[in-house]
Amino acid sequence: MESALPAASFLYWVGTGIVAYLALHICYSLFKALWVWGVGNKVEVGPGLREWTVVTGSTDGIGKSYAEELANVVVLISRLQDKLDQISREIKEKFKVETRTIAVDFASEDIYDKIKTGLAGLETGVLVNNVGMSYEYPKYFSDIPDLDNMIKKMIYINILSVWAILNLSAGRGMFPIPLLTICSATKTCVDFFSQFLHGDYRSKGIFVQSVLYFESAIKTVGLQSQTNGYLIRALMGLIISILPSWIYFKITMATNKSTRARYLKKTKKN
Repeated sequence: MESALPAASFLYWVGTGIVAYLALHICYSLFKALWVWGVGNKVEVGPGLREWTVVTGSTDGIGKSYAEELANVVVLISRLQDKLDQISREIKEKFKVETRTIAVDFASEDIYDKIKTGLAGLETGVLVNNVGMSYEYPKYFSDIPDLDNMIKKMIYINILSVWAILNLSAGRGMFPIPLLTICSATKTCVDFFSQFLHGDYRSKGIFVQSVLYFESAIKTVGLQSQTNGYLIRALMGLIISILPSWIYFKITMATNKSTRARYLKKTKKN
């Protein structure tokens, strides 16, 4: 009986240590969440910034929102000049700021000299890489038409275009996504590249952030090198990270199969 007491005492302290560690970890996570999502760090970037902001893929969606949220002097980079001119006019009229545009197709190889020329002489404070490409609808890898060209385009647009500071990856870059094979792989590359680049240059005052999933994302600049963009997405990311991989894979496969079926049904009707 006496020999069992030291063992029981040892297990007691091991259990106490584990519980204490988990409690501290939870408290730290809650404090960090409160600081990042409650307080934020919006002073880092925004209209008060004197330097130029450069936004790629800036004529629609998230890229356009970044250009507006950061609205100081801004360079808009995208594929179509007419859409660039339209967004440029809107930002000038709404925010009374100077804008410039550079029209390039990131699926091409010989675009960076044009971008370099367009940015010559500008003091750039923030660069947002939003340009990206995905599938029209979820597909099996073997069903992708013109596969070699699709892979080439994905690499040029999703990977080789990443030369900036706020690199927009995607939630599909956090974990493997069935039926979005190439897109998921290239977005993962963007996420890891951004994290490594942040490690290289943070000591020089350059903050590289990978946005996985936007005023909300702007608040996390300087606080998180990898952000989900806003609180709900962060909670979703936490839940997904806890799930066993086979459950996550099963859920995403079912979701993308459903999306694929709806798309094919819709196109068949048309």
